[in-house]
Amino acid sequence: MAAAEVQAVDRTVLVDWLQRVGDSALILGHRVSEWCGHSPVLEEDIALANQALDLIGQCQLWLEYAAEVEGKGGNADKMAYLRDAAQFRNALLVERPNGDFGQTLMRQFLFDAWHIELLRALKGSSDKRVAEIAAKAEKEVSYHLERSADMVIALGDGTEESHDRMQKALNALFGYTGELFMDDAVDQAIAEAGIAPLPSSLKAAWDRTVADVLAEATLTHPGEVYQHKGGKKGVHSEYLGFILAEMQFLQRAYPGAVW
Repeated sequence: MAAAEVQAVDRTVLVDWLQRVGDSALILGHRVSEWCGHSPVLEEDIALANQALDLIGQCQLWLEYAAEVEGKGGNADKMAYLRDAAQFRNALLVERPNGDFGQTLMRQFLFDAWHIELLRALKGSSDKRVAEIAAKAEKEVSYHLERSADMVIALGDGTEESHDRMQKALNALFGYTGELFMDDAVDQAIAEAGIAPLPSSLKAAWDRTVADVLAEATLTHPGEVYQHKGGKKGVHSEYLGFILAEMQFLQRAYPGAVW
């Protein structure tokens, strides 16, 4: 769908929503890429590098569309490299530090379980471009979820140390998952246009997936905990600033540089 065809929802609202999806993929892709060359075993190094490439590829599709809708002559690169932290709309979960390998895998699983439900719903979007991107991304994220769930189970139900590390990771990250399902005015407008479901409508399926995997992993569900929020509004932790300082350095130092 060309930008000129977007009529069902205000352009600024659609751009905001596209950035939410694209920015979360971008920031998580960057985080996961930090393991390249540092993973505990070669197989994990390759697997995480591939996942990072998948997420950044997805981000490029979402942000390219956002730039087209915005209509200011931008593109995915400009959106990724020339926005400041307050202009990013990613979920807080994805900017959390990698920590140990268990924390990285738990963060990935909690995100993947949400991501797959979103993409499945988006395949029926009233916006043809959104539906096409979702259909492509779903194939990749299905693998991401299968892999991260298997790893959570293997480590959770593994040695005493691996179990303790996975439980610690779960406890530390669970308070950043609620934001994924919080509805706001942007979500309401997008849902009314038939472009995407309300985030809250995805929670039941996510809860089932998480509960099933945690049970098999012999991990204790944290239950009701305080939920952090703000990422969708541009209110981030200090960690995002450090990510952007590294990710955007080349473009900031050499404006307009391209390969």
